[in-house]
Formats: sequence, structure tokens, C-alpha cells
Amino acid sequence: MAENKKLEDLFEDTLRDIYYAERQITKALPKMAKAAQSEELRKGFEQHLEQTEGHIERLEQVFELLGKRARGKTCDAILGIIDEGKTIMDEFKGSAALDAGLISAAQAVEHYEIARYGTLKTWAQELGMAEAVRLLDATLSEEIQTDQKLTQIAEASVNLKAA
Repeated sequence: MAENKKLEDLFEDTLRDIYYAERQITKALPKMAKAAQSEELRKGFEQHLEQTEGHIERLEQVFELLGKRARGKTCDAILGIIDEGKTIMDEFKGSAALDAGLISAAQAVEHYEIARYGTLKTWAQELGMAEAVRLLDATLSEEIQTDQKLTQIAEASVNLKAA
């Protein structure tokens, strides 16, 4: 059976993975925003929550292009990354290092998303899905910008306070 699988199948499977991941991220971001001590970091998490909701909408559009119902597939990777973030929030609550830990956890999420969206965009190009390429590229660009913004916040203030 596996020998009959094609790139289209892998594309859909990975799309379901990132769809599940994005939905889990929308549950984690409000908790991270609440835990953040830095006002700038809190606002960044809140802004990224809004972006993530847009990412979900774009993914739903890609599913529609495939003629498929949008549904997720459990993503153990994102569950593990989010769990690590929860551990940081528990273990560093109230400490000067909390925000640095939150940024670290958030960047782990961003790097996972960047990898997934980059792969999906490449596969969509290979499959001749121009509209899916456009939608996935828009999200990929936002994920890269978010990662860069987190680095900027960390380097400008958070890491100094943690030290």
C-alpha cells in the first residue's frame, strides 16, 4: 500500500500535521502571553495569536484547493515543544529568566513551523499548485518575521535581564 503513495499524499499528510499544530499553538499562546513579564513580549505573543488564526484560515483555503475537508493529524512534535514551554513556565515562574525561556520555547515553535511551511511550499510548487504556493509563502514569511522579532526582543532586553 505504501508503494502507491505519491507526493500529493505526503503533501496532504503534512498539511494535516501543521493544521493540528497551528490549532494547538492558538491554545498555548494566550498562556504564554499571560506568563510573560515583558510588556513587549506579551504584546508580541498576542499579535502572533492573531497571525496564527490567519494561518489556520490560509491552511483551510489550501485544503479547499485540494477538495478536502480541513482536519488535523496529531502532531507529536508540536505537543512536545509546547510541553517544554509549559515546563519552562512552571520552573521559571517569577524569575528573571522566565521571558528568555518563553522566547526560547516560542522560537522552537517558530522553527518547526518554518520547516513545515518551507517544505509544503516547495511541494506545492512541484505539484503545480500556484495558489497554494502563494498562501503557504505568505504564512512562511510571517513565521520568519516572528522568529526575527523574538530574537530582537531577546537581544534588546530580555536576555540582559535574565543574566
